[in-house]
Amino acid sequence: MIGQIDLLPRLFGKVVLPKEVHGELTSDKAPTPVREWIAGAPVWLEIKDAPLQVPPDSSLINIDPGERAAILLALSLHADLLLMDDRRGVSAAERNGLRVTGTIGVLDLAAEQKLVEFGAAIQKLENTNFRRPEVLIQALLRKHGE
Repeated sequence: MIGQIDLLPRLFGKVVLPKEVHGELTSDKAPTPVREWIAGAPVWLEIKDAPLQVPPDSSLINIDPGERAAILLALSLHADLLLMDDRRGVSAAERNGLRVTGTIGVLDLAAEQKLVEFGAAIQKLENTNFRRPEVLIQALLRKHGE
């Protein structure tokens, strides 16, 4: 939604997306730019089935199916990093030993590598429905000298 999707392959090379999340991105509820982008998914995006949860993990019961699938897929792939913004999903992922970052973390990492101007990206993010802690934003703006 902020025109920075190409940061993902520059930072991570390949991104693996569970089919459940792909379904969310193609749903009528997803914003039009997101549906249009996923319809022509780039080669660096791999869409995979998440493994079945065996045995059931109680920390995954009360989270969204997309977040659950992302956690299970990340665990099965021994992923270096899971990209997720949902608070309950992040907590469940961390309880399962995964390293997690979200949109703000991606923008911070990209700004550290001089791939994006952090302040400009945050301004664009403010025009979306994305929720973020103001204290974190202010600290990162100071970090990046903005």
